[in-house]
Amino acid sequence: MKVRAYAKVNLALDVVRKRADGYHDLEMVMAPITLHDLIYIHRIDQGIEITSNSYRMPTDEKNIMYQVAQILIERYHINAGVKIHIYKHIPTQAGLAGGSADGAAVLRAMNQMFGLNLSLETLAEIGKEVGADIPFCIYEQMAVVRGIGEKLEFIDNEFRCHVLIVKPKKGVPTKKSFGMLDLAHAIHPDIMKMKQSIEDNDYQGVVDSLGNTLEAPSLEIVPEIAQIKKEMIELGFDGTLMSGSGSSVFGLTMNSDILEKGYEFFQNKYNFVRKTELLHKEKEKY
Repeated sequence: MKVRAYAKVNLALDVVRKRADGYHDLEMVMAPITLHDLIYIHRIDQGIEITSNSYRMPTDEKNIMYQVAQILIERYHINAGVKIHIYKHIPTQAGLAGGSADGAAVLRAMNQMFGLNLSLETLAEIGKEVGADIPFCIYEQMAVVRGIGEKLEFIDNEFRCHVLIVKPKKGVPTKKSFGMLDLAHAIHPDIMKMKQSIEDNDYQGVVDSLGNTLEAPSLEIVPEIAQIKKEMIELGFDGTLMSGSGSSVFGLTMNSDILEKGYEFFQNKYNFVRKTELLHKEKEKY
């Protein structure tokens, strides 16, 4: 079976507060994009085997795909194993939810492969045990996301624009970014204004509402983020933002010529440069 694991961007991310358990309450507007990893998954007699075109990715119990597969096999008494090969296209430590997208794709694939007939809600609950972004990646639909990533309010509108993603060589460890965050002096974007702008197809409203509380600490870790944003604006992109905890930066435009111009410019400077767009899929009924 072949499945796609779609990346995401955060159009807005607000770190609301630090919780007693050490985690942070978040409010975000997250959007799936067409950039994806490609996963081939097959049934085998027993065990979990993972191979990849990427040497950076662990293929043992540390891998999110391994963890979610193990949960399904044990919890639903599956008398078989799986062999997974993944072609990685989504970079790591980029704020694009590559690992969570892979985990969600494996959950969905195994649900179908083994006839488990689990609802998307149940798959999201299982995924939450492994990664905070997996519930969002299960549904592959734009949403306001709250809590630590488990509370989803879907945005039912097909907002469209061109997206260019550029990632500097150095990534941002999520824990390090959160650890450096000064909430008392942080920027807190208006999440509901972003939601309303998307629902109204108000492109300028979306551009004006871009914001990410984690951008300031991540800039200290990877200063190139600021340079990429500056160059995107100079090239004519209407708005730019770091996604998640970084280090990838995306630029928004409605102009395909500006998209191409930016792609050619950044290709000569950074290893990871991709043209993409917001993903729109038919909602699944089960």
